[in-house]
Amino acid sequence: MNTHCWVRTSPSDFTGPLPRPRSGHTAVNIGKSKIVFFGGLVDKKFINDVTVYDIDNSMWFQPECTGGGSDGRVGPRPRAFHISVAIDCHMFIFGGRSGGNRLGDFWVLDTDIWQWSELTSFGDLPSSRDFAAASAVGNSKIVMYGGWDGKKWLSDVYVLDTISLEWTELSVSGTIPPPRCGHSVTMIEKRLLMYGGRGGGGPIMGDLWALKGLTREDVENETPGWTQLKLPGQAPSPRCGHTIASGGPYLLLFGGHGTGGWLSRYDIYYNDCVVLDRVSVQWKRLPTSNEPPAARAYHSMNSVGSRYLLFGGFDGKSTYGDLWWLVPEDDPIAKRLAALPSEVVAERNTTMGAKEGQRDGSAVLELGKRLEISPLLSNHELIIDELEDKELVQLASRVGNKVVVSNIKDVQVLRDHWMNLTPQAITLKELSPLLHDYQRLITRHQIGKVGSNLEVLEMGFAGKHAFRFYHVKSASQLRMNDIPNLLAEYKDLLSSTSIDRQTQVEEVAI
Repeated sequence: MNTHCWVRTSPSDFTGPLPRPRSGHTAVNIGKSKIVFFGGLVDKKFINDVTVYDIDNSMWFQPECTGGGSDGRVGPRPRAFHISVAIDCHMFIFGGRSGGNRLGDFWVLDTDIWQWSELTSFGDLPSSRDFAAASAVGNSKIVMYGGWDGKKWLSDVYVLDTISLEWTELSVSGTIPPPRCGHSVTMIEKRLLMYGGRGGGGPIMGDLWALKGLTREDVENETPGWTQLKLPGQAPSPRCGHTIASGGPYLLLFGGHGTGGWLSRYDIYYNDCVVLDRVSVQWKRLPTSNEPPAARAYHSMNSVGSRYLLFGGFDGKSTYGDLWWLVPEDDPIAKRLAALPSEVVAERNTTMGAKEGQRDGSAVLELGKRLEISPLLSNHELIIDELEDKELVQLASRVGNKVVVSNIKDVQVLRDHWMNLTPQAITLKELSPLLHDYQRLITRHQIGKVGSNLEVLEMGFAGKHAFRFYHVKSASQLRMNDIPNLLAEYKDLLSSTSIDRQTQVEEVAI
């Protein structure tokens, strides 16, 4: 599998007006000529605009659409978390959410003449829902699975014939996947693959299922039925709100939302790329040579030849409007990574609704991150002494079975506890004092020796990722997969400062 690179799009990549920031939108490929984006949510406002990326001309435009429904407006009402499926030059849309309402209306946009039509379908009509998932079956049918109807999670399967406009609820035999929403589905050969989602009662799932009996050949020979697949390799962590894009022999999964924590659950967002290799039939991590975009869910990701185009999404705080390419390392766009630092800094992410200071806000920090330099800034004066750190002292007293922590020896008991701890054994309450002690050790034993400027490169124990958590402001910003790395760096720090710590203990004892 070829190594890929993430590259922030440049103004020189496109002409025309870029789409507005949003999440919960849909984006479908119309053949190989264009990608059509519809709807979404930004700042609690649902939108219904159509924005098109013309692949052949590298141009963005907003078509003047015609056609309306019974209420007189052009096109569907504003919505997000709906389904969109492309068949030939048509984009079919069903359901979604607008405000607090789940929708059950059905629309088609003819992208040759940019005309909307509200469709009156018949048969087994699906209930109103959002967070469902759907895929094209051949060149005339759509299959839809699951979703949330406002009262319960769904596990029904509907097939729509786009020629006759008849819906059929599929009667599925055998084991049925748990109900869910926020999952993904995609057709591979004659099977519908379904992954992840949020289940009834709220758990995030990481299961993979295949549904047979959807194509015309299969219907005659096979009873529709689900099979749970357990594939070898590095499977993605459980998540919902992710995307799956098809490219050659691979299915590429990116991003999504999950939960972390052992004592209490908290939200985490992902920015990893996991590949389902259709040839070897196993999960793989996509090798990338640089840092990915910010973690997010409810974004879109579409294939553009050998490239992928990522747009929008939400990370629990901010709605994104950035566009990224994911390209093979030999792609001409990848050469942009060798740009001058000033050009790199100019390509910073832009977010909608992000407050100043929520992220690495300064150009210096961004530059340090892009150049893989440890960005040790001069905020180390704010790191307080061990015995003044109330969280550390309280935790040390519990670990050492003492009412009061009196000196550095007692704190050392806690540090020894962390030295022998595995990532799986650490509790949520330990993360904050661990993070602050990690930052304290960097400040005292590293910056004090070599200075606090961007010329400081690798510190000799953690390679090019040295001190990657130094500027994390609180443990709540840590993701689940950060914790093993934080603990490993902390242990390396303790090991590298063992002589200094022993001297400190002796001085206190005297």
